[in-house]
Amino acid sequence: MEINVESTGALTRSLHVTIPADEFEKELGARLKDISRRARVPGFRRGHVPMSVIQRQFGASARADAVNELLRRTYPDALEKAGVSPAGMPRIEIESQPPEKPLGYVAHFDVLPEVKLDKIESLKIERPKVQVTDADVDKLVLDLRKAKREWKPVERAAQDGDQVNLDFEGKLDGKAFPGGSANKVDVELGAGQFVADLERAVVGHEAGDSFAAEVKFPADYRSEELRGKTTQFDVTVHTVKTADLPEVDEAFLKSHGVEAGAGLEGLRAKCRTALEAERDKAVQARVKDALMQQLLAAHPLELPPSRVEAEIERLRQEAVERMGLKRFNRQLTPEKEAEMLPANLFESRARQNVALGLLLSEFVSSEKIEADEARVDAILDGVAANYENPEEVRQYYRGNKELMRNLHAVALEEKAVEALLTKATVNEREMPLSELLNPAASAAA
Repeated sequence: MEINVESTGALTRSLHVTIPADEFEKELGARLKDISRRARVPGFRRGHVPMSVIQRQFGASARADAVNELLRRTYPDALEKAGVSPAGMPRIEIESQPPEKPLGYVAHFDVLPEVKLDKIESLKIERPKVQVTDADVDKLVLDLRKAKREWKPVERAAQDGDQVNLDFEGKLDGKAFPGGSANKVDVELGAGQFVADLERAVVGHEAGDSFAAEVKFPADYRSEELRGKTTQFDVTVHTVKTADLPEVDEAFLKSHGVEAGAGLEGLRAKCRTALEAERDKAVQARVKDALMQQLLAAHPLELPPSRVEAEIERLRQEAVERMGLKRFNRQLTPEKEAEMLPANLFESRARQNVALGLLLSEFVSSEKIEADEARVDAILDGVAANYENPEEVRQYYRGNKELMRNLHAVALEEKAVEALLTKATVNEREMPLSELLNPAASAAA
């Protein structure tokens, strides 16, 4: 067997393999003999069909099977002798076939880049230091009450926090624009449901009022046509309602799982525990994200195209599943999926995922990190806790090898992140809970 490796790019290789003619003839002969023993041909007894008839009727399929078998058998040996490791599945082309020439094929594939983690100690991570305050607890209690509020009509001018029912029609340069009009819609003033200028314009008006308002759209508004533009709105207010919040009584406490007699302080204690758990989860997520982004920036990699393509397809299938597209179209083909969800939607994230996978894999290997069963059990307990019967969920996971492999991968990644943080510089920064849980709103404010 002759082997030749050709570099066709930074990470692309072409492996040329030539198989001696006698090896091909041996494989082909074995297959024809096997067929002759089993073939049923009219006019001949089974096992007594002349070889010339076998070759005439089954020669083409036997040759194809012989080629496939030799490719399957020789490809791993050729890779080992060439000293190359593909990053993904190869694309194989037949270059020559007997009887004119020996069987020759070329396997095109990507190889993994060389990964050097030589800048880990230069990483600087900011860890939020967040205290859950009494004000945070008060806000959550208020939010729980708001979730059960009732709206009651009032005969006064609208204020922030009220719900108004109104008609509106917007115009840009005297012309109506798409999405700029509606009738009898409910809007909670101050909740950010509408453009801020329009909400502010409604404040101070009573039911039955009709008025004009000048409304400027934000520079980052989703519609490019309206970004930063000043428009004119005609508005009619139909009703003004105020929120009637429920009392924190026994019924309210019971609906939130607070034991009878624990009172408001029992609810506050439960709220504090929930906020602290949410804080810890958010801190962990923010630190991990910052670490991963810095790890990527410090160690740029050339990425194997096949790995990126495979990750794009995985993300596309996630999106198809999440959007329930196959529920509406059971004949949805891969081609149609690619048309509906083109690769460019996922490419950036796919490249990041592949790069992080390579970097973390190298770190895990070099540091000899392993996922311990206690951590896997803890992760499984966390998953099971979200269900009505946790033990059934645990048993289901433990009976599914793929799900358990996923849990081991999560546990391994957690340990890798922890180990990376011991090598990086981590500084704490105090911040309010609101900024931690809603950074976008804090930045806008």
